[in-house]
Amino acid sequence: MAQSATIPSSQAGATAVPTEQYNYEIIKKFAIMAMVWGVLGMGVGTYIASQLAFPFLNFDIAEITFGRFRPVHTTLVIFGFGGNALFATSYYIVQRTCQARLYGDGLATFTFWGWNLSVGLGVITYMMGFTQGREYAEFVWPIDILITVTWVAYFWVYLQTLLRRSQPHIYVANWFYMSFILATAILHIFNNLQVPVSLFSLESYSLFSGVQDAMTQWWYGHNAVGFFLTAAFLGMMYYFVPKQAGRPIYSYRLSIIHFWALVFLYMWVGAHHLHWTALPDWVSTLAATFSILLLLPSWGGMINGIMTLSGAWDKLRTDPIMLFLITALSFYGMSTFEGPMMSLKSVNALSHYTDWTVGHVHSGALGWVAMITFGSFYHLFPRLWNTKLYSLRLVYVHFFLATIGIVLYITAMWVAGIGQGLMLRAFDEYGNLAYTFVESVVFLHRPYVVRAIGGGLFLLGILIMAYNIFMTITTARREAARVEAKIGAKMARASS
Repeated sequence: MAQSATIPSSQAGATAVPTEQYNYEIIKKFAIMAMVWGVLGMGVGTYIASQLAFPFLNFDIAEITFGRFRPVHTTLVIFGFGGNALFATSYYIVQRTCQARLYGDGLATFTFWGWNLSVGLGVITYMMGFTQGREYAEFVWPIDILITVTWVAYFWVYLQTLLRRSQPHIYVANWFYMSFILATAILHIFNNLQVPVSLFSLESYSLFSGVQDAMTQWWYGHNAVGFFLTAAFLGMMYYFVPKQAGRPIYSYRLSIIHFWALVFLYMWVGAHHLHWTALPDWVSTLAATFSILLLLPSWGGMINGIMTLSGAWDKLRTDPIMLFLITALSFYGMSTFEGPMMSLKSVNALSHYTDWTVGHVHSGALGWVAMITFGSFYHLFPRLWNTKLYSLRLVYVHFFLATIGIVLYITAMWVAGIGQGLMLRAFDEYGNLAYTFVESVVFLHRPYVVRAIGGGLFLLGILIMAYNIFMTITTARREAARVEAKIGAKMARASS
């Protein structure tokens, strides 16, 4: 099956364009902002997890209560951390694999400011109490318009760079990024069709209503996971895993099958979030069927990534960056098995509306999305600043903190969710509910404490990473200043 010999030279890193002629400045901006939003978003996430365990942490301050801080957390982590990471890596990968400079420096800079202004304004409006109340789409309508304009600019920059490539082949990572850009545009536009209350009001009403509104939202919600948090980060994986391993992708043919199967199947599965609702039964059944089929491309992609290490397994003992990348693929495989299983109606009857869903989401978000980003950034940052990573030992520390944190988090949520489901479905010999809702809340306290501890460890890990990256950049700038001083001194001596 392996098609290693068919890998284009562009992926192997041949450079028709000298490195200094690539636009790395915009990549640096996005990469740094990804770290900033990541620290803030994971900090907020740990805080609201602690609020659920210890409600006094709300301090009766409306702006930082769970209801307002929760969308702040999801927006900062998904769109702040994840979005900036995707802009950074896509701009890097498209230049390197196409051997062409990024199109439109001014337009690329606009995407940076447009995107980060949207994220920042979103955080402010959530804390003020303004939201559309739609999962992963809480932005009010003026911000939605700014995001749309920014996204069109992003698409144009990316497309024009592809069209200007000096390589005839378009490497598969770019396929995944382009599908992510196009699908996210469609999802964002149709899920955010709103009628504003007035021209100067932040409030609006959805163009859809009732079950149609719910179906549109979860068509968006699951495909935001499918294309923003899966397909896009698979583009990241298909470049950085082979580069860090120093080997071609295990099977280029399998990567193409993975791409087409994934993009076809994902669009159909959102309705599995609406089992046991007013949605027609055949719709949610069809969604569950496609969810099960998604196991095939998902595991094919996981195997393709992990098997790229064939002949280089020793790197798992000597390279902490590779540990991040391969562990991320393992969590990708695990969460894409768990998701289809939870879409089955018999399992969903137990798991739905419980913390099992929260555990599943975070096994993907922390285990897959964050870990693949951490590994990719540890590879990327030294190359952007043309230096060595400040401390490999700190990378090991970060890896173990993050891994232990994830395991504590998702295990606690499995216990919480399955316990919730069983308690709320239990009946006594008279046919009455065996437990009250309050008793199920009391049961959740210990798992919530463990979840907060796991989140705290994960947060500590990204703080260590931020320090490591800061010192890497600082060291690179000192080295550059030293070199410039030496050159200046030589020129002064020569002129005298």
